Amino acid sequence: MKNKKIVFMGTPDFAVGVLQKLIDNSYNVVLVVSQPDKYVGRKHILTSTPVKQVALDNGIEVFQPEKIRKDYNRILELKPDIIITCAYGQIIPEELINLPEYGCINVHASLLPKYRGGAPIHWAKINGDEKTGVTIMYMDKNMDTGDIIKVEEIEIRDEDTTESLFDKLSIMGADLLIETLPSIFNKTNKRVPQNEDEVTYAYNIKREEETIYFDKDGKTIINKIRGLYSWPLANFKIDDVEYKILEAHFEKKNVKEVNKIEVTKNAFGITCNDGIIYIDKIKPFGKKAMDIKDFLNGIDKEKIKDGKIN
Repeated sequence: MKNKKIVFMGTPDFAVGVLQKLIDNSYNVVLVVSQPDKYVGRKHILTSTPVKQVALDNGIEVFQPEKIRKDYNRILELKPDIIITCAYGQIIPEELINLPEYGCINVHASLLPKYRGGAPIHWAKINGDEKTGVTIMYMDKNMDTGDIIKVEEIEIRDEDTTESLFDKLSIMGADLLIETLPSIFNKTNKRVPQNEDEVTYAYNIKREEETIYFDKDGKTIINKIRGLYSWPLANFKIDDVEYKILEAHFEKKNVKEVNKIEVTKNAFGITCNDGIIYIDKIKPFGKKAMDIKDFLNGIDKEKIKDGKIN
């Protein structure tokens, strides 16, 4: 079973745990396919994807096509027994999906058919869901529509952020894949079609969806702040100056109006429908992230207090 040829396709940190688990369990990963390297940071340094780096560290060949739909001959040449994908980032062509004897398997970070798409963890937290999880599934020609092999769920805690859920689900996904692979290779696994009546989508976060509007209830706002942490980060503006929120908490209170800025010596809050959102860690435009006390020490409190949220 472990001599079966595996092509692994993945790109970000979330997929690293899955690849590493395959390697640690002595599976025969003959090729890693990842997105092309990107220039990162102010110094514009060409940087390998996290998955590529793991492959290189373990002496595994790496293939990085610009467009997998047009450039996949290297995979055909290897004749893999199975293709395993996890957060790869491109649509896989049908010829590849239908190529391996044991199929093209995807590790997806949601309880399918809920949250098909590229940002399932973000939207589960933003929407205030009580649970999320990982689905091991067969791929087909459409996005996240294939038959389900196995599912495992986890509770979403109030204090969870997208970052903390990424960490938990990455580990869960890797463990669930290793648990499931023997039945896939033995062809004894379940294959359950998705219920199309229960489908929802979780497309990648758009820039305009990062903005916080304070005419909502506090729980909804906090879920969004935590759902956008640690990337891309929630933001708001005071007098056209953008601030990003890293950490915040909510205190339920009777308020006379929303969008009112509350500033004291050690606290910075903005009123919402049913209380005040207190910001605990903030990143002003063009500056580093800082604790709110450091932020307040460096501003004109009266000026910002009179500012307009927009």
